[in-house]
Amino acid sequence: MRLLLTGGAGFIGFHAAAALLARGHEITALDNLNAYYDPALKRARLAQLSDRAGFRFAACDIGDAEAIAAATAGERYDAILHLAAQAGVRHGLVDPGSYTRSNLVGHQNVLEFARHHEGLAHLIYASSSSVYGNDSTPPFSEDARADKPLSYYGATKRAGELMSHSYAALFGLKQTGLRFFTVYGPWGRPDMAYWLFTDAILNGRPLPVFGGGTLRRDFTYIDDIVAALVRIVETPFPATPEAPHRLYNLGNGRPESVLTLIRLIEEATGESARIEQAKAPPGDVRETYADISRAARDFGFAPATPLTEGIPRFVEWFRRYRSL
Repeated sequence: MRLLLTGGAGFIGFHAAAALLARGHEITALDNLNAYYDPALKRARLAQLSDRAGFRFAACDIGDAEAIAAATAGERYDAILHLAAQAGVRHGLVDPGSYTRSNLVGHQNVLEFARHHEGLAHLIYASSSSVYGNDSTPPFSEDARADKPLSYYGATKRAGELMSHSYAALFGLKQTGLRFFTVYGPWGRPDMAYWLFTDAILNGRPLPVFGGGTLRRDFTYIDDIVAALVRIVETPFPATPEAPHRLYNLGNGRPESVLTLIRLIEEATGESARIEQAKAPPGDVRETYADISRAARDFGFAPATPLTEGIPRFVEWFRRYRSL
């Protein structure tokens, strides 16, 4: 299968590319390598893929439709795995325009590319648990209204879902949207709590903890996410009399408190945390908790990595990466 992968230098994109290449698929990866976090990490991920058979990378901003056309000129794809986005909840307080460009304009550019691409069978795209806000009843179901996201990031992700549904209804574009829940693991994102806490603990710095550490997140290990992505990419889209657009939660189905996360990092590093209580910034939700029954039913999704196993794996990788 020939795949177009946006966000190929990102955390999930990198792991997905490695797994799909190992199964014999061919991939064209697009990424703009922006400076939201250190581009050196993104280049290091790409270096792990650059010599793999079937892999091609092109620097490309999905907010520019002409750039997408130029990067993919003359190529034909069976499916698109659209993971590129401006990520992070708190950055929306600083630069909301970056979310508009990547998550709204960029998403629409990918939709347009997909609907005009001859022979394309499926568009799979990344959404987020941030669409649920604080008003959904846990565990969060895909059938919940999800119309009051707290962050601008969550709002753009929900808007992307609605845009996708309309393209499915109007043009018959087959799509699957995936609501990721706090994905973590080796080669992860430096803006995420597990990375920030590990870095602070190993370097003896205090770490700010919001809400007394009682906030809960449905931490989901990267290998479990990638297993689901591979299954979804390789499973033909079913015939449906309705608009061919589906949404799935991909979480661990077991929320853990921030204090539990810190304790596990302490155990894995052998160091003690210096905790400083801090007020949570706007946009942070109290809890994320995925109802994964739909993905379990349709794809056999069964996350197998608890936080007690995933955090030590991340810390081991982090020490190697930072040579600590």
